[in-house]
Amino acid sequence: MIDEGTLENGKECFTQRKSSKGGWNAAIFIIFVEVAERFAFCGLASNLITYLTDDLHEPTSTAVKIVNTWVGVSYLFPVLGAFAADSFLGRFRTILVASIIYCTGFVLLTLSVSVLPLHDRKAIFFIALYIIAVGEGGHKPCVQTFAADQFDENLPEQKKAKSSFFNWWYSGIMVGATSSTLAVVYIEDSVSWAVGFGVLATALASSLAIFLLGIKRYKKQGPFGSPFTSVAQVVAAAARKWRVDDTGRVWGVCCGDERVLGVHGGGQHKGRTLAHTDQLRCLDKATIIDNIDASSESRNPWRLCSQNQVEEVKLVLRLIPVWLCSLMFAVVASNFQTYFTKQGSTMIRSIGPHFQLPAASLQALLGVTVMIAIPIYDRIFVPLTRRFTGHLSGITLLQRIGIGLFLSLLNMAVSGLVEAKRVGVAKQYNLLDNPKATVPMSVWWLLPQYILCGLSDVFTFIRLQELFYDQMPEPMRSLGAAAYVTVVGVGSFLSSAVISTVQAISSSFGEEWLGDNLNRAHLDGFYWVLAGLSALNLCVYVWVAKRFVYKKVEGDDDDG
Repeated sequence: MIDEGTLENGKECFTQRKSSKGGWNAAIFIIFVEVAERFAFCGLASNLITYLTDDLHEPTSTAVKIVNTWVGVSYLFPVLGAFAADSFLGRFRTILVASIIYCTGFVLLTLSVSVLPLHDRKAIFFIALYIIAVGEGGHKPCVQTFAADQFDENLPEQKKAKSSFFNWWYSGIMVGATSSTLAVVYIEDSVSWAVGFGVLATALASSLAIFLLGIKRYKKQGPFGSPFTSVAQVVAAAARKWRVDDTGRVWGVCCGDERVLGVHGGGQHKGRTLAHTDQLRCLDKATIIDNIDASSESRNPWRLCSQNQVEEVKLVLRLIPVWLCSLMFAVVASNFQTYFTKQGSTMIRSIGPHFQLPAASLQALLGVTVMIAIPIYDRIFVPLTRRFTGHLSGITLLQRIGIGLFLSLLNMAVSGLVEAKRVGVAKQYNLLDNPKATVPMSVWWLLPQYILCGLSDVFTFIRLQELFYDQMPEPMRSLGAAAYVTVVGVGSFLSSAVISTVQAISSSFGEEWLGDNLNRAHLDGFYWVLAGLSALNLCVYVWVAKRFVYKKVEGDDDDG
């Protein structure tokens, strides 16, 4: 026989082996991977418009659309990556495959600006860009989710750690992005594009090595199956029973092939179950057991769904209006890699007698703002607001996103005023028709709009990450990360559409806006158009946020 002491020691050893995986010990490796990936992606994206206009000689508006389209595709592919991870490969394998594709794209990009013949370079350059977009599609939805999965929500200390994880995750992103916009952009402008892109390729190869170093520490989950099947089953079951009156009828709450009968709105559940909500009650019909269900020997998942399954679908559908309201934020944010950079290129950027700051390096101001703001937010803002609201996080996720949307609106207003000032100085010195001349105005006039851009990121982008992770059903969390990422992708496409619309409308009145001559491009007017659209979007968002219902687990008091 085994005595109790031996049994207890065995349990303790098992617990220690189990706890040795996951937590910060595993997440830190994945954060380093994301830092390297952001270093590479932002080192390319932040200065891409300069390469397109100066080396490939594309018109400014065309170059802006090319950048927006590439960024848009890069942030839409994650939907396919999330589907592959959740349905077939699992998150670990998807990250591994995506990293290899990513490295291949950057190696090809480096070759396209160095050893390849001149007549082939442009075609290979764009092929390499979209190979990188494919790698981004597998990387982006899985890395953050895989890192967050290392924290066990059932353990209070790890649940608390996960709450601050998203802040420090975004800080890591900003470290990678800021260092690349300072160091790599300078190399691209002052040394060569080949050396700059080579540095980015090396960083990605290093990130793959770091990821593999932590392989024994990771908690891994296999694929859950297609995230769309569950949604389709609930919709199909509810549609089949849309004429059924649920008054006085019993409901079926199913766990796998088991059926547990209970009264309307209730039922017995096994394990952690989502609480019933009154929104989207038309979907509740999917849980009604009609005569066909009652007479069948086994449950047909396309006719009868569990209450938990229905509530999971409701979670997904409730996030759609928030996603739509976030698109305008991404439209505004897309300007900091395009028109903000072109503005800076026309202004005085000298630091001392011998050094001139590259225009794209100004984007580092956004990262610096975020890295300063996050500790202040975590250590001062949250405890202070918690005293007044009693909420664990100070204010709810949707309130924080709303603050970010307002700051985004304010950013466009400030940008419009600064651009009007820049054009006024150009007019004063008779430089309106000399677009290559430097306007005698310090580039630090752009500082407020970069700071506002960073602050709005702290309140909106970080919180969108947290919202789409926290409020999605667990089997769909890779899809939730992809949904957050596609905000940037679709927003980039919308930005190109807004530019084309503004150009078409202004041309019909005789003078096209957003032309190659930035001094006569009416960029200030464009910023005010975006400010107006942002104000309208904010009003819609407030209406949506007031009606949003947070995920609630039965027996859990947390809300929002």
